[in-house]
Amino acid sequence: MNRADFDMICKLLREQSGLVLMADKAYLLESRLLPVARKWKLATFDDLAKALRIGADTALVRDIVQAMTTNETFFFRDGRPFDQIRDFILPALLKNRAANRRIRIWSAACSSGQEPYSVAILLTDIAEALAGWKVEIVASDLSGEMLARAIEGTYSQFEVQRGLPIARLVKHFRQLGDRWQINEQIRGMVRYREFNLLDDPSSLGRFDLVLCRNVLMYLDHETRSKVLDGIAGQMAPDGFLFLGGAETVLGLTDRLQPIDGQRAVYAPVVSAPAAIAAAG
Repeated sequence: MNRADFDMICKLLREQSGLVLMADKAYLLESRLLPVARKWKLATFDDLAKALRIGADTALVRDIVQAMTTNETFFFRDGRPFDQIRDFILPALLKNRAANRRIRIWSAACSSGQEPYSVAILLTDIAEALAGWKVEIVASDLSGEMLARAIEGTYSQFEVQRGLPIARLVKHFRQLGDRWQINEQIRGMVRYREFNLLDDPSSLGRFDLVLCRNVLMYLDHETRSKVLDGIAGQMAPDGFLFLGGAETVLGLTDRLQPIDGQRAVYAPVVSAPAAIAAAG
């Protein structure tokens, strides 16, 4: 791969998704895009680059962006955030939403669905407390291919072994040959939307809890700020935002601030003290 082709595709990815690739990631570009080239009957990476230069089909551009923005995910990833949701966030929301008995949750950049399904499984653990409540989980991703996988809810043995305790696997999945499908009840708790985080999220509505974990790290400073401001605009005044453990809002937006004692959890600036008090 020559530098001009690398720079061209990096520019395309940044414009379409906000993804930033450094020169040392050239190997990743080739490994992920060679299958795309084969799909489009292009023999080499150079042929793919040439197709882009002469005016690529929008479907080819979409395939390239989706191939490069598909990130690793697994059930109950990192563990602690789901403990925080159970022990800190849900009690606060149950208290603060007692009047309307409605909670909306957004899993942003959900990939193949393990994160929103983990949240749904967590909610079934407190089904009695949520009786009579309307809880909506919206999960979004820019990859139609990943969303199709998520909607189907079928995973390999390797995928279900990563982070999913055997008791939950047996309770919430059924085995289909060498694969496992999450049951219809859990699948029905999640509504999927194709959505690019660079776009205006106002069409998604307002949320009480947003999970946008391990996404910002791949974006440049300007794009991170744009994404965070967009999310903040869709959060309830006393809502919560989860980022990845290595991510922060500091220096990126003045609309969100960390909640003391809660790792990687943020709240709208105007309501952070109230949110803390409500959970106390």
